[in-house]
Amino acid sequence: MQWIIVMLLLFISSMEMLTQNRWKKQASAGLLENCTGCVLCSEDNGCITCHHRLFLLIWRDGIRQYGMCVHTCPPGYFGVRGLEVNRCTKCRSPSCESCFSRDFCMKCKDKFYLHKGQCFRQCPPSTTALPGTRECQETCEPGPWSQWSTCTHEGRTCGCKWGVETRVREVPAATREEGAACPTLLETRKCRMRKHCPGGE
Repeated sequence: MQWIIVMLLLFISSMEMLTQNRWKKQASAGLLENCTGCVLCSEDNGCITCHHRLFLLIWRDGIRQYGMCVHTCPPGYFGVRGLEVNRCTKCRSPSCESCFSRDFCMKCKDKFYLHKGQCFRQCPPSTTALPGTRECQETCEPGPWSQWSTCTHEGRTCGCKWGVETRVREVPAATREEGAACPTLLETRKCRMRKHCPGGE
């Protein structure tokens, strides 16, 4: 009788151990999926510390947060390397797709324009959108046109029926940035010349 009880207890104990092992395998399999590249990992919060070359990305799901180790930070984040841990830090602007630092955007999301590290719905005043990109470029603010020049043809001011005259306008240095898109600064037009030069030249 005692022998039957001992066997029954051994059977129950082995069944419990089998169930626990199966549960541990499932838990560790799920944990390993969340702990790729981790040095330290929490069952509830994922990665806590990553290998030296990887970045720690922390994302939130409601009130919970999870850590992942990634080679490159996803859109909307930028990588910051530190002595103890490399982190993915979120760009401050929600309209920024990639940033150089928390406040300096390098590429904006669709429907936004980039200007001096910021994202705008429309290009700011005195700027224009570059063709084929979603970046705003400074525009020149030229001064007034000069008077039309003397009508000339190959350096002569007389002796021909038609010549060309020009006028220009300048852009003050204070309003011109390097690479700024400037409007037309030189114009030419056809003009009628005096056919006969004075003194028979």
